[in-house]
Amino acid sequence: MSTPHNNAEKHEIAKTVLMPGDPLRAKYIAENFIDNAKLVNEVRGMYAYTGEYKGIPVTIMASGMGMPSMGIYSYELFNFYDVDSIIRIGTAGGISEEVHLRDVVLGLASCTNSSYADQFGLPCRPVAAADYSLLRKADDCAKALGINARVGTLLCTDTFYDESGTLAQWRKMGVLATEMESAALYYNAARAGKKALCICTISDCPLTGESCTPEQRQTTFDDMIKIALSCTAGFAANSSMN
Repeated sequence: MSTPHNNAEKHEIAKTVLMPGDPLRAKYIAENFIDNAKLVNEVRGMYAYTGEYKGIPVTIMASGMGMPSMGIYSYELFNFYDVDSIIRIGTAGGISEEVHLRDVVLGLASCTNSSYADQFGLPCRPVAAADYSLLRKADDCAKALGINARVGTLLCTDTFYDESGTLAQWRKMGVLATEMESAALYYNAARAGKKALCICTISDCPLTGESCTPEQRQTTFDDMIKIALSCTAGFAANSSMN
């Protein structure tokens, strides 16, 4: 099968998909972290590779930027390709004083200024939340790897260049970081009855002006990749024992 955005055959997509935003990060992960990687999609330059990590099938596929793009790709993966779990591995802007450049954040839930959830026809905006079993496994894997990952709330926004100046107010509400994809992913997973988690590396701190280079964003944020892959392998092993 294929969709307008994905020309992979159904059997070429694994049950667990790791989704960086950047197609070049997907290529980097496929070349450096998984075995027997095969390019299975390149429609619109949105690379997808399927291979194995410690014998467990896994697909690495880019999502692009923003909720509309993540919304399309995650919807198709959940509903057309029968994917069970999607783990976003992307960058975020640090808001909290507790997070710094290159820190890893596990997104427990996602606040959003988007109208994405209006499509569900609910009387209020639902909570966009991670799957607890994935979150717990990722947190356990981070500890086992000696990585200090912080668990907390994200702000998922429609605007990268935001003139509202509200980040300091979100900091007061305990939000750790801001990014642009998690809410759409969490909403799609909830609606499809599937699992999702957002693992982010802090690439910049908008309130202080600190920032990583584009090259660092593409190729040096390995901690979140290791957590996601370890989580995938551990989750699959637990499932096979149940």
